[in-house]
Amino acid sequence: MSLSVDTMRTIDHRVGVPLCALFTPLVMLIDWLTRLFAGPNGAPRKILFIELSEMGSAIIVDPAMRNAQARGAEIFFLIFKSNRASLSLLNTVPVGNVFTIDSSSVVSLARDTLKFLFWARARRIDTVIDLELFSRFTALLTGLCGARRRVGYHIFHGEGLWRGNMLTHKVHYNPHIHIAKNFLSLIHAAFATAQETPFSKIHISDEAIKIAQAVIEPTVRQTVLARIEQLAAQARCTFTLGTQPLFLVNPNASELLVQRRWAPERFSALIVELHRKWPDSLILITGSPAEFEYVENVRVGANVSCALNFAGQVSFSELPALYSLADVMVTNDSGPGHFSSVTRLHTVVLFGPETPALYGSLGKSIPITAQLACSPCVSAANHRKTPCSDNVCMQAISVPQVMEKVEVQFEAARA
Repeated sequence: MSLSVDTMRTIDHRVGVPLCALFTPLVMLIDWLTRLFAGPNGAPRKILFIELSEMGSAIIVDPAMRNAQARGAEIFFLIFKSNRASLSLLNTVPVGNVFTIDSSSVVSLARDTLKFLFWARARRIDTVIDLELFSRFTALLTGLCGARRRVGYHIFHGEGLWRGNMLTHKVHYNPHIHIAKNFLSLIHAAFATAQETPFSKIHISDEAIKIAQAVIEPTVRQTVLARIEQLAAQARCTFTLGTQPLFLVNPNASELLVQRRWAPERFSALIVELHRKWPDSLILITGSPAEFEYVENVRVGANVSCALNFAGQVSFSELPALYSLADVMVTNDSGPGHFSSVTRLHTVVLFGPETPALYGSLGKSIPITAQLACSPCVSAANHRKTPCSDNVCMQAISVPQVMEKVEVQFEAARA
């Protein structure tokens, strides 16, 4: 069990702010001495990306990482141990170039943080790209890891998100463009030959953020299909791939932002409508092993014989194979919406506290949002923490709305 999100936010604020104040003069002094005695800095050769807490971001940043590789850089990654698997979907970063921090306790967090600082120096990392939105913890890791070039988002004239002066290349975070384009602006800053204030004064096209596709081994695909067929047979459901529709329903969302969850009873009602529209369909209700009971409540609420509890039935590495078999997936704004983008799966993603304009899937996805006056209520400015305890933005999304988009996606999938 990892430290709770609120605990980590509290540590980041109460400990991070004074530590940033303490270490900023030291980092600035080291930078001055390095420029004085080491001379000009060369082009980035070894780039470390830091993204600790969001599994979906490990997918969204992939176009930026491939851009850095295309420029000749070797890439490395720092991530929380609990989120490590997200990097395996595309395997853009070599396994040996990934360092994980165990966030299960304060002791393990401190221990692995210290280990990381030695790890980064041993590998002679020359450039760090901090992908986190104004985290003091990652600012400290960036400033103290020994890299001469340090790129990240800077507050400039904003208030409340101060995290010291750890960066050599300060990038303006743009809350009006997709986060994948914001990530690419960090790459531009890292390779810039002239100083800009702020970085990055470039146009980033939609084509630049096209997501790579996962390589799916035929044997893995067949294994997942056999597992589906076996579970269907146990439920006395017949299923023939390509003939009968296969729908995925992902009803949960992570603890990072529970307000993203559409009500379980809405998902149950959706399953009933899917079965009514496509009586011969097989519906798999997905989730992690820890979400089995949550998924089971949705299944029981629907009471559809060929809607099966599929929580924990596939490993993380098997997700692309599962997605390649299905016609359409309906999901809350959570990891699966991004994980599925590495395949050709058509998805319908439900948004509330977040906005698809910034965090929409890069795959074949249709977002649904109620567009309330208060939404989105989470952003970089509030560390993605909302005071809302009544997610009307999600409640306002109706089953007929979702079904309408599912029909569109199903026709596209079968075209």
